[in-house]
Amino acid sequence: MSAVYLDPVFKALGHSFKSPELLVEALSHPSLGAPINYQRLEFLGDRVLGLVIADKLLARFPEASEGELALRLNALVRRETLAAVALKVGLDRHMRLSRSEEDSQGRRKPAALADVCEAVIAALYCDGGLIAASSFIAAHWDSLIETQTRAPQDAKSELQEWAQGRGLAAPDYREVNREGPAHQPTFTIEVALAGHAPEQGVGGSKREAEQRAAATLLARVTAT
Repeated sequence: MSAVYLDPVFKALGHSFKSPELLVEALSHPSLGAPINYQRLEFLGDRVLGLVIADKLLARFPEASEGELALRLNALVRRETLAAVALKVGLDRHMRLSRSEEDSQGRRKPAALADVCEAVIAALYCDGGLIAASSFIAAHWDSLIETQTRAPQDAKSELQEWAQGRGLAAPDYREVNREGPAHQPTFTIEVALAGHAPEQGVGGSKREAEQRAAATLLARVTAT
């Protein structure tokens, strides 16, 4: 891939690569059958994005609980958000695809767009350090963070969708403790998900406790 071809990508990303082969790798779809594609960088980019966003959320919402922060983080790093950023930057136009993937509208597939976006973040990190990656993330995520006037509330639905997407049974909730006066009880709910250690949540209602348990478990399973 020539420097002339990469120049528009450099401009879109706001970074001129010292090692342009990193960007080529980040833009290369596995369908090419080449030993080098974006999958390894995608793995790293997911972690870099999570770290930078988590740091921003801690600073922006100093009173938020872990469960609330987890819900905000999940919404900001989910596939749909990444795909939207990829389209905004124009990464779809620069992806390297096999002919069959091209013919099947591979440039518009949310999963591929999200993967490429994460891989590009990793390429920025490897080439220019955390400063380069953070600069790109700030340019495209800071406004999204500011629009989160309220945290996403339905952690139970998000956890169930996550489980269903991986062929797992629906999460199971059970009350493990109830204390306090009858007019103002405090509930402890445990949520179990096949293949994962359970988590607990505490709240003034069963629904609140379930939501907190789901948020904590969701934060852990999506971080692995």
